[in-house]
Amino acid sequence: MGKQFFGTDGIRGRTNQGTMTAATAMRVGQAAGTHFLRGAHRHRVVIGKDTRLSGYMLENAMVAGFTSVGMDVVLLGPMPTPAVALLTRELRADVGVMISASHNPYEDNGIKLFGPDGFKLSDADELAIEAMLAQDLPLAPSAEIGRARRVDDANGRYIHAVKAALPSSVRLDGLKIAVDCANGAAYQVAPAAFWELGAEIVSIGVSPNGRNINERCGSTHVDLLQETVVSCGADIGIALDGDADRLIVVDEKGRTVDGDQIMALTGSQLAARGELRGGGVVATVMSNLGLERFLNGQGLSLERTAVGDRHVLERMREGGFNVGGEQSGHMILLDHATTGDGTVAALQVLAALVQSGKRASELLHLFDPVPQLLRNVRFAGGRPLEEDSVRAAIADAQASLDGRGRLVIRPSGTEPVIRVMAEGDDAGEVEAAVASICHAVEKAAA
Repeated sequence: MGKQFFGTDGIRGRTNQGTMTAATAMRVGQAAGTHFLRGAHRHRVVIGKDTRLSGYMLENAMVAGFTSVGMDVVLLGPMPTPAVALLTRELRADVGVMISASHNPYEDNGIKLFGPDGFKLSDADELAIEAMLAQDLPLAPSAEIGRARRVDDANGRYIHAVKAALPSSVRLDGLKIAVDCANGAAYQVAPAAFWELGAEIVSIGVSPNGRNINERCGSTHVDLLQETVVSCGADIGIALDGDADRLIVVDEKGRTVDGDQIMALTGSQLAARGELRGGGVVATVMSNLGLERFLNGQGLSLERTAVGDRHVLERMREGGFNVGGEQSGHMILLDHATTGDGTVAALQVLAALVQSGKRASELLHLFDPVPQLLRNVRFAGGRPLEEDSVRAAIADAQASLDGRGRLVIRPSGTEPVIRVMAEGDDAGEVEAAVASICHAVEKAAA
């Protein structure tokens, strides 16, 4: 049976519409709490959130749900997703919750769940919780209703943890860093962590008002950061998204450095020190062919997975890898975190900058990406990818790129859209391949 509520990264949707309501949030709290009521100890859940207006509503609803089944609640307030994962383990909690819709606009929100080990839940756990959402769950007796309290030092705990990801000998003295926190969950902790390590900080996207999260700022809108880096003479720019599990970098010239380049740097540096596990890096099918060629040239592999940091993490754990991520900026460094952590990844980049003595523009562009083109084709219904005409167009396009590029054709998991991506050494061939497939899909779906 497929999942009705949980998607590739928890439950997500427009607030006060569909499933993303206070009523659903309370039911998820009751179901997840019931699922994790294991053993005779006093049970505990850790709840963090980003800065969306709807976070107050969903947080209170989840507190009601968890406490009603007898679970104590620890409230962290606005904190990055990786901080929730970390503190779930540190506080010996049974489950962790992050209320966030990541890089989406403020009107959306979501619920991400972590197990007691700090990793996102398995499919089996999510299916079990979903099954409970339709059931009448037993409530705790009056004397056993849970309590809720806030942890005042959550920021300090997380800052200490991310700083520990660097050798004690590394300081950021002399670096001028522009930091864009997307008016999101890291608006306090990320600038503080960099400042405590000695850097001069220019902060933007640190004035959340409930509605401006990810609004023309953060890792999905880097124009403001690019302008800020150049205008203030910063050595580097750091862009996080709304829940701070993504990282995009801007060099001192204002050029963007995506997740592929960051993986190339981190993977090759760890390999040079004998600290890279798994013999390579794990990324998704969307990572550029240039990254694969660069890693192969270093004697390293690139393992590809389906789109989504969850799939990357699963492969990393299966194969014993410690570096993985996505072109979009999710960076998973398992030596330091159990999920994507933009601040931890940024510190690895900053440490490399200090230790190399190079400018960011010299250090962070390790390979030339091959031309890559992605287009979305919307369709009204049916299964256009199963049509013979579409299959023929895909086969012809693949043949035209044979040995010089590749195709990735996939349906969206959240909307009636076919995503058509091609990349290769010849931009004209890439454009022609994408155009022919898109035309075939549009015709088949008409």
